Amino acid sequence: MLTAIGLLPLALLGAWSIHSASEYQQREQKRLMLDLARALSSAADAELDSAVAILTGLGRAPELQDGDLRAFHGVASILVKAQPEWLGVILSDQAGKPLLRTMADYGAPPAPVADPDSLREALTTRQPVVGRIARGQRGQPAFPVRVPVITASGKLYILTAVIRPDRMVRLLDRQQALGGAVTAIRDSSQAVVARSRNQDGSVGGPPSDSLIELMAQHGAEGVGSARTTEGRDMVTAYTTLSHFNWLAVVGRPAEQLTTASMQGLGMYGAGIAVSLLVAMVLASLLAARLVDTIRALQQNAAALGSGAALTPSPSSITEVEQISRALALADAQRNTREHERKLLLDSLNQALTSHQAALADARQAGRAKDEFLAVLGHELRNPLSPIVTSLDLLDLRNDTASRRERGVMRRQVNHLRRLVDDLLDVSRIISGKLQIEVRPLNLTDVVRHAVAAVADQPVSSSLPQAVWVQGDDSRLTQVLNNLLSNAARFGSTATHVTLTADAAEGVARLVVSDDGIGMNTELLARVFEPFQQAPQSLARRTGGLGLGLAIVRKIVELHGGQVTASSAGLGEGSRFEVVLPLAAAPEAVAPGGAGAAQAALHVLLVDDNVDAANAGAELLTLMGHTVRTAHSGAAALAAVREHMPQVAILDIGLPDMDGYALAGAIRAEAGGRAVRLVALTGYGQKEDVERAYAASFDLHLTKPASLEDLQLATATV
Repeated sequence: MLTAIGLLPLALLGAWSIHSASEYQQREQKRLMLDLARALSSAADAELDSAVAILTGLGRAPELQDGDLRAFHGVASILVKAQPEWLGVILSDQAGKPLLRTMADYGAPPAPVADPDSLREALTTRQPVVGRIARGQRGQPAFPVRVPVITASGKLYILTAVIRPDRMVRLLDRQQALGGAVTAIRDSSQAVVARSRNQDGSVGGPPSDSLIELMAQHGAEGVGSARTTEGRDMVTAYTTLSHFNWLAVVGRPAEQLTTASMQGLGMYGAGIAVSLLVAMVLASLLAARLVDTIRALQQNAAALGSGAALTPSPSSITEVEQISRALALADAQRNTREHERKLLLDSLNQALTSHQAALADARQAGRAKDEFLAVLGHELRNPLSPIVTSLDLLDLRNDTASRRERGVMRRQVNHLRRLVDDLLDVSRIISGKLQIEVRPLNLTDVVRHAVAAVADQPVSSSLPQAVWVQGDDSRLTQVLNNLLSNAARFGSTATHVTLTADAAEGVARLVVSDDGIGMNTELLARVFEPFQQAPQSLARRTGGLGLGLAIVRKIVELHGGQVTASSAGLGEGSRFEVVLPLAAAPEAVAPGGAGAAQAALHVLLVDDNVDAANAGAELLTLMGHTVRTAHSGAAALAAVREHMPQVAILDIGLPDMDGYALAGAIRAEAGGRAVRLVALTGYGQKEDVERAYAASFDLHLTKPASLEDLQLATATV
């Protein structure tokens, strides 16, 4: 009885295992059938692709390209003889009218089109099309493969190969189908093209109702039960994922999938019965030789090794009792160590999981932030481009009536552009990607030009003749512009800029002081942190993002200097001091000759923003250039083939191809001729500039492009 009870769970587990294995085997068989259907579909696609490739090669024949149809009839006839499954080749014009057939002599009257739908599809899509199988006038089944051909003169023809299904039948014969399986290949209308059984009687026939129902349930591909046209129940796998919309079907008799599992259960039942009988006999022989106490000790020793709880086994035998106590002590020590080890492992796993999750969250947040800022810069710069260009046009026309309005628009556009640049610069600062290009620089010139550029702000200056530093002129100009803009936005009516050179300390001191609203002690402590601003009203008349001073500090630090802020209090104005290391003045260089006047050039301007393209074209025209515009890569290439420009200004984000691919295509069309390629895009980060130069651009400009940018783009070398 004990043996039977012990074997019962194993018997149940074994039965369940055999059942699960049977189900797994059936699933594997179904998967293999679906894989075979996919293999059939891929093989059929390969055969059809081969026919398309042969027709494509035939379409390049010089006789067809030159319009010599009689000679082309001979070439096509020779090709048909080399293809045993081809009944012939038909050439149709762009109206679908047959021009010649290799099945008849040249000039013979045209025969009716067997599959007009596929011919119309090929003419409409201008892509290779495989038609439906049909029987011809002689009762022979075949299907058409149609390929559009455009000659060098621009004429459109349709080349059609009429192919017998024998090629697909041989394909089925080559497949390693399972025993009793039925395989079939059907065309896009689901009519039989090739079948492993009863090919002659089933070719062109429709699918059974059960197969249609199975396809409606499972979609593009699947496995299920269906009945053949002969009335036999099958487990059927199919796929419609052919790129010619053909259908591959594999069916296997349903009884084959269940026979193996039933046999396995029968053998298992017999094995369990025999095992039970043998186990009962052996258990009866051994039971008398076992001693209860020793059995208990044995069980406790096994439990100690596996980690299970020990069972108390008191005994009157002294040695057995001592062994039991030793086992109990060992179990207690082991449990204590295991508990400590588990606590330690849980703590380590929790810490590792938290650390990994934090790293993943940080990386994801960094990627999301970078992508957001790049897209934000692009989307904000795109609409700014036509606005800046239109303002440049108005300035060139010098309409006095709109001078005041243009000044307002210019200030607001510059403010918006400065906000975008500040946002992207602070992103580079946080990620450590902000770089400078230093050279010997007269800081006096930088300050003088920056102060002169401030037309709507009262700024006075006190400057020496020359103060030389090692610096990046554009970044130091940005520092001074941000300080002047900060003074203007916070109420300064008398901003003063002072530059001095302290030779004793070896530093240059640039001081910007104002009489604005000033700062309290709390604001002074965090004024150079990102997004920190003085309190404003809800109207936010001063604007800004609170990034300008943070950018100032980083740029000054990259120059090896420092910037400090001070204020006597609210309403007492502010004072910012920038300290930079002095540098030796460079040796004087003889001035070069005067630059030549800019020559009139043929310019191609490509931008999918119609407003930006039109405004830029008008500004380039006023500059004396001949300008053509295009709003897509295809239109740009067509314009290049018509007339190669001397300068091509390309937007990167085009609807049909990116500007990098378009630049390569224009270089290929130029064939060694000189053409200046300029990238004009809303993406202006360092990696975008590097990618533009790697893609053979001569210059990278960031939107919005000013008049000076366009003059630089069209500068002759």
